[in-house]
Amino acid sequence: MSRTAEKVRSLVCEDPELADVLDDLLDHEGEIRWRDVKGDVSSGQWGRLLEKDVLVESDEGFEFDDPEGVREGLEPEEDLDDSPESSSWSKWDKLAAVGSFAAILGYNFQPIQNTIGGAVDVVLSPLEAVLPFYVVVMALAVLTGLYSTLLQANLTDMDKMSEYQERAQKLQDKMSEAKERGDEAEIERLREEQMEAFGDQAGMLKEQFRPMAWIMLLTIPAFLWMYWKLGTVYSGREIVMVLPLTGEVDFNHGRLLVFPTWIIWYMVCSFSFSNIIRKALNIQTTPT
Repeated sequence: MSRTAEKVRSLVCEDPELADVLDDLLDHEGEIRWRDVKGDVSSGQWGRLLEKDVLVESDEGFEFDDPEGVREGLEPEEDLDDSPESSSWSKWDKLAAVGSFAAILGYNFQPIQNTIGGAVDVVLSPLEAVLPFYVVVMALAVLTGLYSTLLQANLTDMDKMSEYQERAQKLQDKMSEAKERGDEAEIERLREEQMEAFGDQAGMLKEQFRPMAWIMLLTIPAFLWMYWKLGTVYSGREIVMVLPLTGEVDFNHGRLLVFPTWIIWYMVCSFSFSNIIRKALNIQTTPT
């Protein structure tokens, strides 16, 4: 945007009637004389145009310093007030969120823990019968990493997320420009727009938490099964595994940093394989 266009938008923001005045002056043929236009332009408006160097002195009157810049400034500005329409959660999304919350209660409510742990054990016990428990945990980490990546890619509207970020960036850029030229009126207007744009943050959170409801619905039972299994079947047994740097550790009762070994092992496997899956499938889980 040209400097003149910025001046014009600032002036019109202060005095909306000035837009019609400038439009009429642009249609004026030849040099502009005060005596010819004083019936249509107030002395205050005329003075502001001269003060901002929108109108400059010519041989026998005044003329626009940059007519094209004035026209650009009078063009309708892209409406930043129109936030991207937020996608609504379906009843299935809401049910997934409720189911995830109910599963979380299993960590402190034994009947839920036994029910979910027993149900998942029916599926995973054949795998556990032929593999060490920590290898089963690694397999679960790979599986949860795969469906988490796929759910994020398919349930998150990346275009909508990009619109939210683009709108916020445009407001920030306009605010920086207004501060550089010391335009207090424009700064105040943009601050009001920024306050109104706080609703975008809620929209972004809504987009991000939609896939999280489904991810948690599938991940929490798997995690709860590990917790249930280690607390019942393996509660008095030692599961030895060798880890880099630390050497032999007790998978069930040992600790790394302040967390149980099995939690750290699951988190490292899940994080690592999730990144590998994203790269291998070329899946984007963040907006551009």
